[in-house]
Amino acid sequence: MGTRIEGIGIYLPEKVLTNFDLEKMVDTSDEWITTRTGIKERRIAQDESVVDMAVKAGERAIENAGIDKGEIEAVILATLTPHLGFPATACLVQERLGLPTTAMAFDISAACSGFLYGLDIADAYLKSGKKKTVLVIGAEKLSSIIDWKDRSTCVLFGDGAGAVVVRYDENSESDILSSRLYTKGSAWNILYREPCGYLKMEGRKVFKEAVNGMAEASLDALKSAGLSAEDIDLVIPHQANFRIIKALAEKLSIPLEKVYVNVNRYGNTSAASIPIALYEALKEGKLKRGDIVLLTAMGGGLTWGSTVLRF
Repeated sequence: MGTRIEGIGIYLPEKVLTNFDLEKMVDTSDEWITTRTGIKERRIAQDESVVDMAVKAGERAIENAGIDKGEIEAVILATLTPHLGFPATACLVQERLGLPTTAMAFDISAACSGFLYGLDIADAYLKSGKKKTVLVIGAEKLSSIIDWKDRSTCVLFGDGAGAVVVRYDENSESDILSSRLYTKGSAWNILYREPCGYLKMEGRKVFKEAVNGMAEASLDALKSAGLSAEDIDLVIPHQANFRIIKALAEKLSIPLEKVYVNVNRYGNTSAASIPIALYEALKEGKLKRGDIVLLTAMGGGLTWGSTVLRF
């Protein structure tokens, strides 16, 4: 018995921005971007808002779960690109989805770790018995806060949304087995957004913090679950940079064949990256019920963490 991911849905904008497109915009090249990041293309929202993308991902997750919208008791939306300063983007999503007013809705801001933070909060509500069905969404329109003249950042990010419906099921073997979340506010200034401005990042420092932090969190989460790296069927890391993903796998002594990667197609979609990867791994047959899955991420804050679940 435990917390079960009942349905998954994603939304990706139609517009594809390739490395070759970026060559025409800034001083860069496909070879430079691919070698340093593993990214080949990313999706860019044009007339779509972060609300539009979150609603579409949420609708698809609810449909995939096969439940009635009236069963949703909470909406937790992770984003660093909210539609407005307030109210919460989740409130606008609640209205657009036609969810009951009895469903509480709120945003969380934990950058690229946001989905894991949201999943942990949902798990706590479900296991406490306060809620029975929760919709967790990660949605980002990062193209709206990128300086398209800064080649060190504009090549990295993309837009998109992913959502999961989670429920407590007494008859299921699925469960969130452990979760470890961390914060290091003293390092806020290596990855942040200027007030009403652009995203700023010190790439080398972020790389080091990401690899070490996610490895530490992963080992702690596995230990808490009574498992080891050998027990993992699939790792779904935050899709920021292939070099980070590869270094993390090496640090955990996990073969790359057990690590899901789609950063080449979408770039870094922040809080949306893990649910998008979950959906695609399931669709491609790389994820199945009963698998032991390790989710891990790091983002601005700094925030980072890992979740171990039996899918």
